[in-house]
Amino acid sequence: MSPELAQQLLLKTLLPLSLLIAAGGIWPRWQSGISITGLRGEINRLVLNFFAPMLFFAAGASATVDLSLLKVPLILGAATLFGLGLAALALFATPLGRGLSGPARGAVLLASGFGNVLFFGYPFLTTVYGEAGARYPFFADMLATTPLVWSLGVWIAFRCGHHAEHASFLAMWLKLPPVWGFAAGIAVNLSGVGLEPLVEAARWAGSPTIPLMLFVLGLTIPWHDLRPQRAVMVAMTIKLALMPLFALGVALAWPGPLSEPAEAAVLEAAMPTMVMVIALADRFGLDVRLAGLVMGWSTLTGLVTLPFWLWVLKGLAT
Repeated sequence: MSPELAQQLLLKTLLPLSLLIAAGGIWPRWQSGISITGLRGEINRLVLNFFAPMLFFAAGASATVDLSLLKVPLILGAATLFGLGLAALALFATPLGRGLSGPARGAVLLASGFGNVLFFGYPFLTTVYGEAGARYPFFADMLATTPLVWSLGVWIAFRCGHHAEHASFLAMWLKLPPVWGFAAGIAVNLSGVGLEPLVEAARWAGSPTIPLMLFVLGLTIPWHDLRPQRAVMVAMTIKLALMPLFALGVALAWPGPLSEPAEAAVLEAAMPTMVMVIALADRFGLDVRLAGLVMGWSTLTGLVTLPFWLWVLKGLAT
């Protein structure tokens, strides 16, 4: 990695990410008496129902779609399944899961496999690859992470949690506004209709998505309770080390030289635990505290491990 890229990552990506997450952590101390859960829920609903669909529409409408782009969701999807399988093996077939309840195991499973591919991936990959890198996190999220979260992820939460839900996986996924925003954007893209002013307006309207969700991430991390535990270390090792290592192996085994989309897929596999894990834990009665611990530790550690994986990739490319 060149010194110029390292400086850009520090100043344009890691510093703003850290400030937004820190702001979310500090805000409740400044605004005493507010409900963190209520504030988090309102921001999540606002992002899910308006800001994110706008951003996904703009990304789908303006992306350069080609077959090489499919490497990103394919490699990331394989790495996600690997991470979930490895976590299940560790929790159910080894002493590492001894003493953990079903809700705790479900929380660790989800936190081990699902990464923050959009809200961390977008600023990180656009810094590394420029504007062309903006398409990777959206395709990774829509074609790999979101379908897996709302199918396999919900199934895991449904089986491990204590709840009264009757989940219809396909119905839940199809009701997500970002899914329809992205589908509409892709349709506009493939139609060739010139709607650039509309696309730019949607991109501008959706621009608060990333800052707001990073602020929510700061609100969600249990700062007062960040004590390392064995289950947390298991999830972090899988999410931040073994998943990207597996993705790198798949990328190197892919015919041809290591391409930019394959590099992006490895970096997406290295992203820390996604915020949606907390929402699933809340909804299906998983161990919310444990999920928050994994998310907090993986987020803080990911600020160091992500540049490491980029350094590895740039070393292989030279």
